[in-house]
Amino acid sequence: MLRVRINAGKVGLVFKKGDYVRVITEGLHWLGFNQRVQMYNLSTSFTAPIALEILLKDEVLAAMLDVVEVKDGGIVLLYEKGNFKNVLTAGRYVFWKGLVEREYVRVDLSKIYITENLDKSLFSNYEVNKYIRTFEVAAYEKAVLLVDDVYTKTLGGGTYRFWRNDTSIKIAKADLRQLQLEIAGQELLTKDKAAIRINFYTQYKVTDVEKALLENKDYEKQLYITMQLVLRAYVGAYTLDELLERKDNIAEAVFEDVKASASKLGVTVINCGIRDVILTGEMKDIMHQVLVAQKKAQANVIMRREETASTRSLLNTAKLMEENDMLYKLKEMEYVEKIAEKIGEITVSGNRNMVTQLKEIFSGK
Repeated sequence: MLRVRINAGKVGLVFKKGDYVRVITEGLHWLGFNQRVQMYNLSTSFTAPIALEILLKDEVLAAMLDVVEVKDGGIVLLYEKGNFKNVLTAGRYVFWKGLVEREYVRVDLSKIYITENLDKSLFSNYEVNKYIRTFEVAAYEKAVLLVDDVYTKTLGGGTYRFWRNDTSIKIAKADLRQLQLEIAGQELLTKDKAAIRINFYTQYKVTDVEKALLENKDYEKQLYITMQLVLRAYVGAYTLDELLERKDNIAEAVFEDVKASASKLGVTVINCGIRDVILTGEMKDIMHQVLVAQKKAQANVIMRREETASTRSLLNTAKLMEENDMLYKLKEMEYVEKIAEKIGEITVSGNRNMVTQLKEIFSGK
């Protein structure tokens, strides 16, 4: 006979000649002839020394064990004392009951939606995260969810997670903010065959996400081509001079024409405008020459107008002086004053009228 002590937190399995006999727990126990005991720690998992099915025939031992069966296509999240411990994949796992409180959360990976009540902190854990697909939708976006390439629903802003499996999951996102589309450096011909480049802009918003993403491919490119074609048609209907004079009217006409086509793309056009009209090559030189000629003509007109006004003023002054002797004398004095500014000394005698003498001096008599 052999006496064996089983300490707290441990358990023993008694074998005789390799055959399982019984389980013994905390306390003193006597072993019979040819019996031996194998000790186990209750805080760890249990590894069966013989076939588990044989051991589980003992109802006492079976009641002391948690047997966790994990099937293909599933996992089990193991928690110990309320904290996540590990991920159990396909297979059989056995744990001792009693000493450590354990919880097992089963996950069916064949489904896509995460319906289990999982703490968000687990999603950053690598052991769990590798079984999850994550999609981000910004606050200013909406997205369509496609499961096996079939539209399922529309998603608002947020983080979306799905179990990773063979099911295809895709999302397509659209920006809901006001956006701007630029048609830059577009080369066009006017009605009078003038080659120009136009910079045109369009402001728009996506208002029907499903139509934009599901019924149209590359809705932004389609909107660009639509704007391009409409702009080309309108520019070709005007001469260069008409185009330069009616830029705002053409932008409004393009805006009205594009609205209906844009709505079919799930887009609402808010505004359109011509930013620049750029003349190219020889056309720029020709327009420069025309502008110079116009400015010269305007300058000549102004010069002729000023000469005419000056001549008319002199004529009026002469008529007044002819009719008024006093005015004539005042004018003489004005001229004498101007001349005197440039002469150092003038001598006149006092026995004659001073103004008459000055007049004779400057008249050369």
